[in-house]
Order: sequence, then C-alpha cells, then structure tokens
Amino acid sequence: MVSDRGLEVLRAIVQDYVSIGEPVGSKAIVDRHSFGVSAATIRNDMAVLEEDELITAPHTSSGRVPTDKGYRVFVDRLQAARPLTVAQRHAIAQFLEPAADFDDVMQRSVRLLAQLTNQLAIVQYPTRAESPAKRIELVPVSDTRVLVIVIRESGSIEQRMVDLPHAMEDHERLLLVRLLSDAIRDGDESPDESLEPRLRPIARAVSDAVEQMMAPARPDRMLVAGTSNLVRTGHDFAHSVMPVLEAIDEQVTLLRLFGEMAAGEDGIATSIGSENSGSLHEASIIAGGYAAPGSDMARVGVLGPTRMDYASNMAAVRAVARYLSRVLSEDA
Repeated sequence: MVSDRGLEVLRAIVQDYVSIGEPVGSKAIVDRHSFGVSAATIRNDMAVLEEDELITAPHTSSGRVPTDKGYRVFVDRLQAARPLTVAQRHAIAQFLEPAADFDDVMQRSVRLLAQLTNQLAIVQYPTRAESPAKRIELVPVSDTRVLVIVIRESGSIEQRMVDLPHAMEDHERLLLVRLLSDAIRDGDESPDESLEPRLRPIARAVSDAVEQMMAPARPDRMLVAGTSNLVRTGHDFAHSVMPVLEAIDEQVTLLRLFGEMAAGEDGIATSIGSENSGSLHEASIIAGGYAAPGSDMARVGVLGPTRMDYASNMAAVRAVARYLSRVLSEDA
C-alpha cells in the first residue's frame, strides 16, 4: 500500500522526469523537494512504488522513471489543475476568432494546439446533421473575391471564400444570389443555363463552393499539425517513432481511439502508453470534446510520448476545445 508521502514521491518523480528527461534518484528528490526526510527514507518509499509497478529502473543502479501505470495514477490522482495563463488565453482568442470559415477554424485550431503543447495536434471533423439550405448570400470582399454564405433550415451557417474568374457588378451579384437560392430550393444543380455567358463561370465557382459546403462532413476526416514535434521527441520512444507516424498517416487507429476514450469529469480523456493498442502503445493521447451547431460531438487533442507535461497539455486541450465550440456557435 503506497502511503501519502509515497504518492508525493511519485509526483516528484513524474514532474522531474518530464522536466529533465533523466531517471530520478532519491538524493535528487531530497535536494529538489521539501520532504523533510532523509534520502534513505525516500529510497524506502521508492521501493514500495517499484513493488507496485508505478516506477521502474531503466538501468542497474540508476534512478527511477514512471511506468505507464505510474503516469495513470499521476493523471488521475496527483496532478493539480493548471489553467492557462492570461497570455495563452489571449493568444487562443486572437488566433481563432479571425477565421474566415469552418475549414479555416479547423486549420487554425490544430495549428494553435500544436504550438501551445509542442506535441502533435489532432482535430476531428464533426459529423454534421444533414439540413437543406434556406438561402444563400454573397458578400463582396474585393472585385474578384466573395464570401459565400449558406444558411441552412436548421439555422446553422456555412461560409467560404471564393475567388472569382472576373469582377461582377452589384446588380449581377443580386441576380446570381436570387437564381442560386431558387436553384437550391428547387433541387437544381446550377442556374448556369439561365445566365448570360459572362456570369456562367462565376456561377460555376460559387455553385461548386455551395455544393462542397452542403455535402455531409465525413466522420472519418481529421487534421493533424506538429508532426515535427513528434519527430523531435523520437528519442522518448523506446523502439522507433515510425510506427506512430504510420498510424497517424493511416488515421484509422486514431479515429477508433478517439471514439473509445472515456472523458473524465473535466471533459478530458487520456490514454497512456500500454492502454493504447498496436503501434501506439508507446504514446499518450489527450482529447477533449467540442460541439458545432447541427453536428455530433467531435474531438480535438494531442499525441506524444508518455513523457509529456500532462497538466499543461490537458489544460491546453480543454481551452482549445472550449474556444472551438464557442467560435463555431457564434458563427451559427
């Protein structure tokens, strides 16, 4: 049975090992932490932790490192909640809020999370409920660029920037809006034939964008960013980082894990090392759920070696998931 002090020793070992990347010995714990006991007493606590398979010695006469089971106890029982700093929260808001459309929000979110955590970041596209379009709007951005806005019957809004083959006048834009709205309502693919030849290329460009926005999102679609972060920490994988990279490339394993991971009371799910099957058994995954209007819950998260800063990464995932939900709700 691990004592309360033993659990605090485990906390110290996890924090020091994550920080310095070297096995942690009893003398180092005494020097760095205020336990008020001798190194011999700490060694006794470490012996109990080792018997319970919470720490292990990678080499004879070396210090100790956490096991997957030790990381799990740390995540579930020992880590303190660590909110993001004001600067980090401001950075999230500044990074996400200028997004132009849904796809831009997804791209920005995954890049931001990779930057905040220095891990590989993943965002899963939500499965949108099918809802027909109610009307279309075209907002001029420049002479040859418009923001195409589709308002669905459900009230959700899709929008996308479209580059036009040439400029059009305001009266042509209003005509195109009316014809496109009528065509969608009547189930037609495009109003090309009813337009003068000059407007047909513009109508096709806008119609293609509308068709893409109206298509149901694939539930197996995901974006990743920060692959270089994973490669940079390749030395933390006992064998090779290549199987992990292959699993990321295939995506099937990651999507299945995302679906199986159970979130805690804080809405964050973690899967550590050997809890993952197959090629991800040396990696840890942290995921949080976010919601888009008219869509099922989807997940955003990070993947990295088991030697990661769980407290900071969980806080970052939680914050990005919340901001992502908020931004998408405000756009609806």
